[in-house]
Amino acid sequence: MVAESPISPPVEDPNSAAPLIELDQVALCYRLAKQRIPSIKDYAIHWMKGALTYEQLWALQEINLTVRRGESIGIIGRNGAGKSTLLKVISGVLKPTRGQATVHGRISPILELGTGFDFELTGLENIYLNGLLLGRSRREIDAKIDDIIEFSGLADFVRSPIRNYSSGMVARLGFSIATAWVPEILILDEALSVGDNRFVPRCEERLARYREAGSTLLMVSHNHVSLAEFCDRAIWLDQGRLLADGPIDEVLTQYLDFASSDQETPTESPT
Repeated sequence: MVAESPISPPVEDPNSAAPLIELDQVALCYRLAKQRIPSIKDYAIHWMKGALTYEQLWALQEINLTVRRGESIGIIGRNGAGKSTLLKVISGVLKPTRGQATVHGRISPILELGTGFDFELTGLENIYLNGLLLGRSRREIDAKIDDIIEFSGLADFVRSPIRNYSSGMVARLGFSIATAWVPEILILDEALSVGDNRFVPRCEERLARYREAGSTLLMVSHNHVSLAEFCDRAIWLDQGRLLADGPIDEVLTQYLDFASSDQETPTESPT
């Protein structure tokens, strides 16, 4: 195994005291079709008749959040609480319905499994594709290609189309690409949940080194041990609303106490 080279911290911003991420009254609404339309022809008929009806689902509601450089934030909540949607808004994948999301800095996101990959391309081709999507030049990718392949553990399999990869292999490749360079902002959405027992410790070691180097981390995970290890702050979402924001231990305790109760929804904000 090749030893990782010493980490140089991200380039220091002269305005490092300023917020790195700011969400101001951010809300996001999905429009869900009420009818199940099996074909384009049926859709066209419904559209021409004006018979299409939708219902609104507010995935995020009035979120205010400030993240400063070097913070490590865990995002907790039940399934469907809006955690992944929040990360997509911060990453620029989704545009808020209302409010404003402002990000200062380069983001390295690992969102849903396979996001950003072309499953017909090889792993090697996807390394270049994802590197370019992250804003890296061809020369920068060339300089890191061997490190990415070595860290992913894919070896010669990197030349096969990733449609043939297991979910764990896809996760390993995605993590290896996103963390090949010291990220200013690293976003992880359950990125370690499909890793194997040999790969996860290597990921955790890299995360710890990047945290020490001053990278900003936003992490969604149902593994509360990992959140407590890597994050110093937590936010709790429920039904798209921000219920708590504070030290990781305090917010985790509040959330676990609620989760162990019989309540379906919190009656009031714990903060």
